Amino acid sequence: MLRLAACASLVAALSFAQPPAPTIEPPQFEAASIHRIDPKEGSGPSGCTTTPGLMRCTNVTLKRCIIGAYAVLPDQVLGGPDWIDVDRFQITGRSTQPLGDKDLMAMLQTLLADRFKLVFHQELRPGETMVLEAAKKGPKLEPAGNVRASWENMHDHLVASKMTMGEFAEILSRNLNLPVVDRTGLTGAFHVALRWHPDDADALPREEAMATLRSEMSAEMGKQLGLTLKLRKMPIPIFVIDHAAKPEADD
Repeated sequence: MLRLAACASLVAALSFAQPPAPTIEPPQFEAASIHRIDPKEGSGPSGCTTTPGLMRCTNVTLKRCIIGAYAVLPDQVLGGPDWIDVDRFQITGRSTQPLGDKDLMAMLQTLLADRFKLVFHQELRPGETMVLEAAKKGPKLEPAGNVRASWENMHDHLVASKMTMGEFAEILSRNLNLPVVDRTGLTGAFHVALRWHPDDADALPREEAMATLRSEMSAEMGKQLGLTLKLRKMPIPIFVIDHAAKPEADD
């Protein structure tokens, strides 16, 4: 009994003596700058562009940055002070490696938390969602193979050399202005080429235009890709901003 007790004491001592698990630092840019834009100059083009290892956001609001960093839609971001959708900034971030969009957006998340003191929580609320699934006869997708990822998302077509179904769903979300959930069960990356006819939608009021575009893209997706896109009611994630502060601009 004494030997067992001694062994138990030794195991306990060793377990307490283990070094703490290393903390994982959030991904961050090697160098980043933020400049406020004069309101008189805030009517120009707005958006973010990326090249391997470099992100440039021009004339963007904090809300626009949240939408890009977390791949959500404007209606999925609620709360926060009024200025998050008014004040505009020029933001540049550079990494040490030639990283792609996903890594750069993760670094943008860290930058928003650090410089804008962004704090938020997520809630699930009922809303309209489009669900992406494989058609009954199976998908008509060509595996991407060992090629460099590139894509072109235009007014009437989407062509990608190497794209996962999760990435496809994210792009469809922005095009159709509704969350799109990937339920295809397809893994890996594919060559995707989808074309549609937006002419009818262009001449309609916005809500009718979006409904027409969703119907048009759904029909063409079934013909060209062997996928279905159906409108459903289900809980969707909402980003509720708890705190945000204007950053100190770089010189």
